[in-house]
Amino acid sequence: MTTLLKRMLRKEDPSVYEVKDAHLVRTLRVRDFLSLGVGTIVSTTIFTLPGAVAAEHAGPAVILSFLGAAVVAGLVAFAYAEMASAMPFAGSAYSWINVIFGEFFGWVAGWALLAEYFIAVAFVGSGLSANFRGLIAPLGLKLPNSLANPLGNNGGVIDLVSAIVILLVALLLSRGVTEAARVENILVVAKVLAIILFIIVGATAVRLQNYVPFIPKYHLNPDGSAFGGWQGIYAGVSMIFLAYIGFDSIAANSAEAVEPQKTMPRGILGSLLIAVVLFVAVALVLVGMFKYTEYAHNAEPVGWALRQSGHGIVASVVQAIAVIGMFTALIGMMLAGSRLIYSFGRDGLLPKWLGQVNDKNLPNHALVVITIVAIIVGSIFPFDELSQLISAGTLIAFMFVSLGIYGLRRREGKDIVNDGFKMPLYPVLPFLGFLGSLIVFNGLSKAAKLYAGGWFLFGLLVYFFYGLRHSYLNKNNEA
Repeated sequence: MTTLLKRMLRKEDPSVYEVKDAHLVRTLRVRDFLSLGVGTIVSTTIFTLPGAVAAEHAGPAVILSFLGAAVVAGLVAFAYAEMASAMPFAGSAYSWINVIFGEFFGWVAGWALLAEYFIAVAFVGSGLSANFRGLIAPLGLKLPNSLANPLGNNGGVIDLVSAIVILLVALLLSRGVTEAARVENILVVAKVLAIILFIIVGATAVRLQNYVPFIPKYHLNPDGSAFGGWQGIYAGVSMIFLAYIGFDSIAANSAEAVEPQKTMPRGILGSLLIAVVLFVAVALVLVGMFKYTEYAHNAEPVGWALRQSGHGIVASVVQAIAVIGMFTALIGMMLAGSRLIYSFGRDGLLPKWLGQVNDKNLPNHALVVITIVAIIVGSIFPFDELSQLISAGTLIAFMFVSLGIYGLRRREGKDIVNDGFKMPLYPVLPFLGFLGSLIVFNGLSKAAKLYAGGWFLFGLLVYFFYGLRHSYLNKNNEA
């Protein structure tokens, strides 16, 4: 047992990752990471979550839910910025925790993030498909149910549009991060302009009476969840947190950053700040245009609100750009997810061919895996249930990263050099980041926690029956 624990808690030497990731080409700059971050964070959720959370939990106080989630995300983002500055390795939280706490805890954090990327890619692909089919429906174009829905859902076999767009993004990424970043930058600008257009036009239809009462009276929803009062705002925070998890996609690509000590903190913190401003502005305008109850069970509240206000053309323009802009989230998620899978293969915890690169130094084997799994997940599983794993898994990784700052500070200036960003108000803020993530996790539904437990049980089986036996870290030390 002592030998087993020693192998599980063995820590990777950071210099080993520096050598292993040296073949990844450093081409990404601050503007690229800002685009990756904003493109991933400000995805499908900005057009759906403000209306859904207002109707189901918080009413006009959905704005406070967004701000509450932003505070927790901001605390964790500070920790991410310091970690990425000190250890610009592929795999983000997995690699960092492997160095700070040991291989087993690194695996747990990485496995948590892997659920996020697998499901989030499929989730965004499905959302893009639904919006695209909604756009072409007025033209008399409609796919048969068998090609428009996941298996077993309303006669569905496969969501063809989702599968095609995921394949297209994979082909783009297989050509290199420079080309992908160029496309990402253009699409993010278009998407932000569409959001600003909604805010400006929607503001003309705002009615102050729709903000009253700002915090509705508390009561329980039929499903047992909270509506109104501070309880409803808290429930909204847990639901909204899904929107802010995209900054991990920036850190996952830190091995390909130019001057990571500068670019990583600016990219992580800058993209989160832009996203918070956009989310709060959209929520403020949306709940002011119509009473929050009007957004119940509304899959496209932004487009609906514009059309009901007499701005049909603007609604079509915003939705069209939104569909195109969803590619930005797919690019960010698939890029980060492939780098995480590459990191597992690089360290022997998954088959070593996943950690191999091609003649252009691109981990395309890992890219193929996330593409195939995302298409399968999107074609078979119901998203209203599995999407809850995205927040649950990511929050667990966030807790590890926040606590990891304490271990990092003890080693900075020794075997880890960090002449870049430092998390302010140490040692208070790292603990607040951990506590905030724990509080948000506690507010998730029982189903989310149950799915997370099942995913981690599967991850433990993979680790003990494969990863531990094939780990390069343990093999090298035993040799």
